[in-house]
Amino acid sequence: MAVYFKFRTLADIESANTSLGLNLRFTDDLTSLFHHAAIGNLRAGNRLCIQPMEGCDGTLDGQPDELTFRRYRRFGGGGAKLIWGEAAAVVDEGRANPRQLWLHEGNAESFAQLVQVGRQAHREVFGSDDDLVLGLQLTHSGRYSYRRPLIACHDPLLDTRTLIDKASGKTADAAYSLLSDDYLHRLVDQYVAAARLAFRVGFQFVDLKQCHRYLLNELLSARTRPGPFGGDFENRTRLAREIILGIRAEIPELVIASRLNVFDGIPFQKRASDGIGKPGPWESPLLTAWGTSADDPMLPDLTEPLEWIGTMARLGVALINVSMGNPYSSPHLLRPFEYPPPDGYLPPEHPLVGVDRHFQLAGRIQQSFPQLPIVGSGYSYLQEYLFNAGAANVRDGRITFVGVGRAALPQPDFARQLLEQGKLDRKRVCRTFSYCTALMRSKHNDLGQFATGCPPFDKEIYGPIWDQAKRAEGLPK
Repeated sequence: MAVYFKFRTLADIESANTSLGLNLRFTDDLTSLFHHAAIGNLRAGNRLCIQPMEGCDGTLDGQPDELTFRRYRRFGGGGAKLIWGEAAAVVDEGRANPRQLWLHEGNAESFAQLVQVGRQAHREVFGSDDDLVLGLQLTHSGRYSYRRPLIACHDPLLDTRTLIDKASGKTADAAYSLLSDDYLHRLVDQYVAAARLAFRVGFQFVDLKQCHRYLLNELLSARTRPGPFGGDFENRTRLAREIILGIRAEIPELVIASRLNVFDGIPFQKRASDGIGKPGPWESPLLTAWGTSADDPMLPDLTEPLEWIGTMARLGVALINVSMGNPYSSPHLLRPFEYPPPDGYLPPEHPLVGVDRHFQLAGRIQQSFPQLPIVGSGYSYLQEYLFNAGAANVRDGRITFVGVGRAALPQPDFARQLLEQGKLDRKRVCRTFSYCTALMRSKHNDLGQFATGCPPFDKEIYGPIWDQAKRAEGLPK
């Protein structure tokens, strides 16, 4: 395979940026990362955000477990002032795996402890947590629910990959039932109840997860669904809109955020000849992808995402986290990488092209809504140059917060490193080896899911888990 990341200096990566015709920007001056920023009625002490990274390490009834507490203790003491807590299901049947967090009345106290652990760790290091903002992502996994797919609309590009009968191994036919309108109406109360609990236990904001083709994201592209939740723009945004209004009415003090796909794209598949990803078959006009050109699905179309962000802002949403793609079928769009997980494909483009796509789309959104704080993604591939790019994007008004996902697992104290040393510890920089994704895909243990983390750079904890997963899954050593 091609080795892309050969950069030894910032000048090397700037040269690649020029030769590829990209618009990546870098600076050695990191001071812009340490300015405070308002989020509704909250104040974050710097521009560094830990993205919602699932650990797949909760208990079977949805509580955070030992490794969950460890992760948020490390996040809290790490110095990032915006901690975007990972996906927590609002209903049991909407969990993506049996160890995904699920917030409900019976386990709310454990979530309160999770908040306390993170905030206490921050106080121990920094003296005060007054400018630390901590939220929780609320989700329904829709077609990626682990017991059975719960779909809002049929999608010919995804149905053949996801509507699989576990007994026969065959793809379900077009008669596979959609979630009913009544079910979707009832979900409004479930989201509001989860938001109420999140606020009660100490989270300052909740995120309505509208990305990565989970339920709320799938509804945004449900042009072929009949009834009040499909067809035109108003109907496709109805469920999220009613949830926002419900939370605002019942918990007006709670800040509402959303991690939003702005470009779904289409599924890719591994090319038999060389393992490189190639687009799956599709027909024009493409009706089942959000933020995507109906005539060329390789191209984003921000018309509807911009309209929806403007509507959400008017409804009171105070923070947007920009994302794209599908982790199961187009991961290179979501998180540019060099080394795929065992079930993945090699990147079909230079990963810097994917990074630039993230920055360009997030920049267009930030510049369209200059008063709305936007979190950008896609940074981890840049490795030790991540924050040089982030500081330039903040400086130039292309983003408000730099979101760090995979790179926060081996080095959750990246903000402290920058403050104290002015650079990262190179021995713990994420190299996008995709071990964390491979662990997330590993299911064959007694709990139905291995916990995920960083085996190469957090070896004491995740090395043994990786060894177990390799034996159980038959993964290469």
